[in-house]
Amino acid sequence: MGANDMRCIVTGAAGFIGSHLSEALVNAWHTVLGIDCFTDYYPKRLKLANLATLAQRKGFRLVEADLASANLPPLLRNVEVVFHLAAQPGVRASWGESFSHYVKDNILATQRLLEAVKRKPVRKFVYASSSSVYGDSESLPTSEDTVPRPISPYGLTKLSAENLCQVYFGSYSLPAVILRYFTVYGPRQRPDMAFNILIEKISRGDEITIYGDGEQRRDFTFVADVVTGTILASGASPGGLYNVGGGRSVALNDVIATIESILGRKAKVRHTGRVAGDVRGTSADIRRIKRDLGYAPKTSLLGGLKKQVSFQLK
Repeated sequence: MGANDMRCIVTGAAGFIGSHLSEALVNAWHTVLGIDCFTDYYPKRLKLANLATLAQRKGFRLVEADLASANLPPLLRNVEVVFHLAAQPGVRASWGESFSHYVKDNILATQRLLEAVKRKPVRKFVYASSSSVYGDSESLPTSEDTVPRPISPYGLTKLSAENLCQVYFGSYSLPAVILRYFTVYGPRQRPDMAFNILIEKISRGDEITIYGDGEQRRDFTFVADVVTGTILASGASPGGLYNVGGGRSVALNDVIATIESILGRKAKVRHTGRVAGDVRGTSADIRRIKRDLGYAPKTSLLGGLKKQVSFQLK
């Protein structure tokens, strides 16, 4: 253990990105307290599997707790950096009666954590937000100075949590840094996410459903690059706001063609109408995080998809 070792909390530690972040921190000799409430958004067994390599690691401890109701101050004892990734995910699932889950897990949970953190001398509070806060941005690539206009309830709750971080920074000097992730993919990706579904169905020869014409574009970001950007944010100036993207925008049809080439199988595609809340395109302007933190995405879409395919079909 060296002088730069951090004592960290990672919320949502059993999730897709949270488990990768926890691993990277422990591998760098940091100590991690992982917190997860194991919501039923997808099976608990998959989340526990995400932590399989961490379960026996000396520098990692998992606490099952709901941030919206748990006694949080004791968990923050001696913690230097909080990485707040826990959230209810999913644009399409955020409409209707399920919105109450998004309010609890994305807004209330964040507010309670900020309340607990404001009384502690933490060095940094890194909040994982989403490119969904931008909505259908008029300018691509989209910079952090763009006025957020979310078009889904999910995006609205992520923006609300961002605003809470800024309020606590302004009123209590809580050292918050906000990251806006752009469409993350890679091994352990949630089962409801597009790449996971495409890989599974194309590999089996099953029909895939594409909402719209398939020309919608996304800035796809490999999970290891997101983890790197997140850890770099622990050294950012308080009050910072950064996009974390992959560096280029790709059409969904091109993603399908890439998966076809990796699997050596042709996709069976059925097109249907666009879904409410889905944006037409995203593209991250990452000049600020490159300049301030030295962030540089290293994984190409082809290289990242090969790793995800290998993981899913092993």
